[in-house]
Amino acid sequence: MSTVEIKVPDIGGHENVDIIEVFVKAGDVIEKEQSLITLETDKATMEVPSTHAGKVVSVAVKVGDKISEGGVVLTLETAGAAAAAPAPAPAPAAAAPSPQMASSASQPAAGAQPALVAGDVVECDVLVLGAGPGGYTGAFRAADLGKNVVLVERYASLGGVCLNVGCIPSKALLHVAKVLTDAEEMREHGIDFGAPKIDIDKLRGFKDGVVSRLTKGLSGLAKQRKVSVLTGEGQFTGPYTLNVTAADGSVKTVRFKNAIIAAGSTALKIPGYPYDDPRVITSTGALKLEGIPKKMLVVGGGIIGLEMACVYGALGTEISVVELGDGLIPGADRDVVKVLTDRIGKRYKVMVRTKVSQVEATAEGLRCTFEGDWAPKEPQTYDKVLVAVGRRPNGKLIGAENAGVSVDERGFIPVDNQCRTNVPHIFAIGDIVGNPMLAHKATHEAKCAAEVIAGEKSYLDYRAIPSIAYTDPEVAWMGLTETEAKAKGIAYEKAVFPWAASGRALGNGRDDGLTKILFDPESHQILGAAIVGVNAGELLGEAVLAYEMGADISDITGTVHAHPTLSETVAMAAEIAHGSITDLYIPKRKK
Repeated sequence: MSTVEIKVPDIGGHENVDIIEVFVKAGDVIEKEQSLITLETDKATMEVPSTHAGKVVSVAVKVGDKISEGGVVLTLETAGAAAAAPAPAPAPAAAAPSPQMASSASQPAAGAQPALVAGDVVECDVLVLGAGPGGYTGAFRAADLGKNVVLVERYASLGGVCLNVGCIPSKALLHVAKVLTDAEEMREHGIDFGAPKIDIDKLRGFKDGVVSRLTKGLSGLAKQRKVSVLTGEGQFTGPYTLNVTAADGSVKTVRFKNAIIAAGSTALKIPGYPYDDPRVITSTGALKLEGIPKKMLVVGGGIIGLEMACVYGALGTEISVVELGDGLIPGADRDVVKVLTDRIGKRYKVMVRTKVSQVEATAEGLRCTFEGDWAPKEPQTYDKVLVAVGRRPNGKLIGAENAGVSVDERGFIPVDNQCRTNVPHIFAIGDIVGNPMLAHKATHEAKCAAEVIAGEKSYLDYRAIPSIAYTDPEVAWMGLTETEAKAKGIAYEKAVFPWAASGRALGNGRDDGLTKILFDPESHQILGAAIVGVNAGELLGEAVLAYEMGADISDITGTVHAHPTLSETVAMAAEIAHGSITDLYIPKRKK
């Protein structure tokens, strides 16, 4: 037998935090991840779990004590324990995970109880199928409103595609890509860091560490809210039952009063590609970061494909992008996308109005034949081919018909503005209910569904869902686009502020951007906005809020924006529309 000291982990820089609860005493036998104490600041609370299983030898703290990171909580006797390690980072308490402490406002309602388990049957108020951003948000919100909840997830970790093999790991790698390209471009300004040395294992570890920290946070949030998590494939067997099949083949039946379907989507595959060859990958494979290929073809010029091109291009891969349509990122306006294509056109080979007609696996690589306007005359060989041509909803994979839930021919589940399906007690959210397939859309839908189940008068009434490509430069837009306005005959005017006139953009060495606002010619109310440039996604929020609140151009011009910032480009665009811009000279229109 060995002993270990269980210590307080990273708690976000807080020191001398109050201990308000102690759950164990000397002599107790505890499990790994069991909560030991609760900490509280003036803003938040969190529980500290055990890193080991064993018998408590002594408890070093009591209620009323103060403790900081690294402080000893207790001594534990274990069987062959390893050296002491800090406890896992505590769970966050917000709709989206964060490494910070849990918000006391997000604790479960007093009436929330765990699901009832009897053998292989689990009974609950609310079943949530799928633990992506929408699923876990719905589960946690329902628990906060006093419901006992079962959350079913096919993967071992909560978070779904977004957190495990999508949004989060890709952003970690895109950060690395940005650092690499920034360092490279500093040569023009007299600073040369030399050629980077890339340790692919450490880089992968960084990415995996980000994912692990957030998934552990979600597990902690589920425990705090007494949400029961079942791991396995979920299939409806009736309007009030769902079977969960675990990896070992065992089956549990969940009986529920209400259900939220949050089963997500799956990457589309182009017929005829040799998918049995590991060199043909989807974004999931690309994010595994198993190596840095010399040459890679990205099939699909949408957001996912271009983000992965950004990552691998920065790591040293020779990138080619092929897109069947007329241009990249088809959902955004062409003037905005042009800023991106002008930059990446110098770094990658981009082929629009072109398709891959054949992919042949050879010993030398993947031999690709092209057709179209920009097709190479001869087949090209690549070390990897990344297929990123969109996603398909999983509506037909969950036995929805057994519950009487309608699913259309594409796999989408129709819902009303309360996220209710044609079966009144079953709701659906996220990718599975329609485009855009975005996590932030799913989380809003999830809260609505959970609140309706709890008897609240909630419904969806947002005006805009922002879209962002986290490329370099980033492309962000919301509301009406010019393409849509022209197609629908909607009257609009626009104002475009070039970042070449932004002091902050010039100081950053990145003036390749613009901020555009569309507005109503009569009322001057905001109709839409688009921004392209470094950190464009962080700048879009003001425009989204303005649109949601029905603001007009003068509301933005009358708001003082800090100088010099990139955020003031929104104000500059509004001043152009208002006719009061002084940072540019724009001749007045003749009446």
